[in-house]
Amino acid sequence: MVLWKSQPYGQSWLFIFHVPEPEILHIESLLRRRSDEGNNVYDIKRQRFHTPQLSSPAIHQSVPLRDELRRSFPGSIALPLLQSPAPEINGCASSSRDSWLFDHVELTLPIAKEKLSQQILDLFQACQQQISDLKKKDVCRAELQREIQQIFPQSRLYLVGSSLNGFGTRSSDADLCLVMKEEPVNQKTEARHILSLLQKHFYTRLSYIERPQLIRAKVPIVKFRDKVSGVEFDLNVNNVVGIRNTFLLRTYAHMENRVRPLVLVVKKWASHHGINDASRGTLSSYSLVLMVLHYLQTRPEPILPSLQKIYPDCFNPTMQLHLVHQAPRNVPQYFSKNGASLGELLVGFLKYFAIEFEWGKRTVSVREGKAMARTDGIEWRNKYICVEEPFDRTNTARAVHEKQKFDLIQEEFLKAWVRLRDNRDLNSVLPVQRIIGMQKR
Repeated sequence: MVLWKSQPYGQSWLFIFHVPEPEILHIESLLRRRSDEGNNVYDIKRQRFHTPQLSSPAIHQSVPLRDELRRSFPGSIALPLLQSPAPEINGCASSSRDSWLFDHVELTLPIAKEKLSQQILDLFQACQQQISDLKKKDVCRAELQREIQQIFPQSRLYLVGSSLNGFGTRSSDADLCLVMKEEPVNQKTEARHILSLLQKHFYTRLSYIERPQLIRAKVPIVKFRDKVSGVEFDLNVNNVVGIRNTFLLRTYAHMENRVRPLVLVVKKWASHHGINDASRGTLSSYSLVLMVLHYLQTRPEPILPSLQKIYPDCFNPTMQLHLVHQAPRNVPQYFSKNGASLGELLVGFLKYFAIEFEWGKRTVSVREGKAMARTDGIEWRNKYICVEEPFDRTNTARAVHEKQKFDLIQEEFLKAWVRLRDNRDLNSVLPVQRIIGMQKR
């Protein structure tokens, strides 16, 4: 067996394989055999967990993979995904720093000149994800990658979503994307089968994984909790659009200092009022983030541009995955002439979606930086809320399929706008001190 071997960036390859049916059967047999051997007792300390059959640990980094091919199944066909040297992308110079994952992007917080803005800043500073939170998630990702690569040796496990895009909180769950191959995976058959194997493996072999559950959604996932960090994880297979949009949102998050505090307070408000749960027919956090970005793009004096229009090469939906994290790193900070305070922006955001945005006629589009007329495609027809995914152009708000839930969302936007318009006190729509106090426990 060839072990991982670290090399300078630009001298490595990642080969992604399609696993033929005989190999799937071989994997199932291997899993059964390993389960029959019994489960080792793991020490609760993460560093003392021991993985049977693997004496030398792999080197882990969320993106990109910088190591040699480890081993392959007989008859597999190699597809190069990560190759070197990495070219410079038009207008976006690449970088080879190893520590990018934990880089702390320093943006001076906006100055609060009134009470509401100060409350938003206080909430943001108490609740924003810390580097220590991110490291806990990545440690678990690394351990899981080592386990999964004993079953699917050519796979790669990515940390995606709010944990990396700059909009995470201290209590955010973590999203993982298992990349099996560069081509799309049939989510109803292939992805579900792979996830069912992993769910069984987690349950029988990994004592630090709690309650692994297979959710058969449009994009199926395995939900589980890491006992060591206490973090809840959602694991999908080959939903690579999540990798692309993670770095698009990460760029928006760090290019203007009002973006992250505004997104955080909107997510906290929506969650408190029961309209931030796609599994219950309301808005996902991703949709809420896109709605905030869209609002900031559509001011008479924009606070954010459309990155995909200005830097199309940096956010090309066909870009190879190993370049995705490099492309946006040198997009410059954006300086807007719009001097609106955080409080003014929050009130304006609520008003925009309470009484100004034409829900039945328009689609929220961050890709275009404007509200677009709805098309008659099946993705948009007869939908209550349409929020365009910037890369695959699907509707991220498709979970809102009941009029009762849509009416609830509209009602909460309207009530919050009226209250904040009249008293400019965040406590009128959110128990600020209780939320901050919970973060300090």
